[in-house]
Amino acid sequence: MSNKVHLGHHARKRFGQNFLNDDAIIGRIVAAISPDNDHTMVEIGPGLGAITEPVAEKIDCLNVVELDKDLVARLTSHPFLGPKLNIHQGDALKFDFGQLVEEGKSMKVFGNLPYNISTPLMFHLFEYAEHIENMHFMLQKEVVLRLSAAPGTKAYGRLTVMAQYHCQVIPVLEVPPGSFVPPPKVDSAVVRLVPYKDNPHPCQDLAKLHHVTSTAFNMRRKTLRNNLKKLFSDEDFTQLGVDATLRPEQITVAQYVALANLLSQR
Repeated sequence: MSNKVHLGHHARKRFGQNFLNDDAIIGRIVAAISPDNDHTMVEIGPGLGAITEPVAEKIDCLNVVELDKDLVARLTSHPFLGPKLNIHQGDALKFDFGQLVEEGKSMKVFGNLPYNISTPLMFHLFEYAEHIENMHFMLQKEVVLRLSAAPGTKAYGRLTVMAQYHCQVIPVLEVPPGSFVPPPKVDSAVVRLVPYKDNPHPCQDLAKLHHVTSTAFNMRRKTLRNNLKKLFSDEDFTQLGVDATLRPEQITVAQYVALANLLSQR
């Protein structure tokens, strides 16, 4: 069934399109998403519907956000999917996901995200975290490693801190290039992001956390003291119990939040 979907549409480089074509992998992803009518189901970038079809089979209504007008036209006229889809044609990076929120329901969001927009799109979605039950994204494997990295590792960075501030991050499965048409040059993986209902390290001002992390990670080879000297004194670091001689990847999410909260209090 999923193979028919590829007829007549050529993947477009500018949209970063690679279409999933492996039924076993598709089955595992759909099982992880666990579609149901108790949540508002939202797919970003349905493409040719490889995940859209098996998800829609299990539910009454699926919201989709798709940029490519040709693919929107295909989905709209699809004999089985058409009536079930609530299609929003446009850029997911600018889309107001708040308009999909239904009374008494949280959202389950999923998608196969093009590499070039995956990071800004996740930052955009974190703004709606309170309305989201979970998110399942197919990403470049390297991005999943960054999302789930531990302090002290090479992959740990600004994206790690912001993602782990908002969500529990759980890698679900790896997807080899041969599962796609055309095969990408990189390995992919699926990650589950579960926004915290009660944040373990509440931040008073998220803009300050963005500012501290981007300033800290701007020059990874330098120490926190060097990178953050315009923001914090040695006394500040001592007060918070943060070792200023460490590099940015060596301190925890909780410590970044403590630094951001100190800025907020001034």
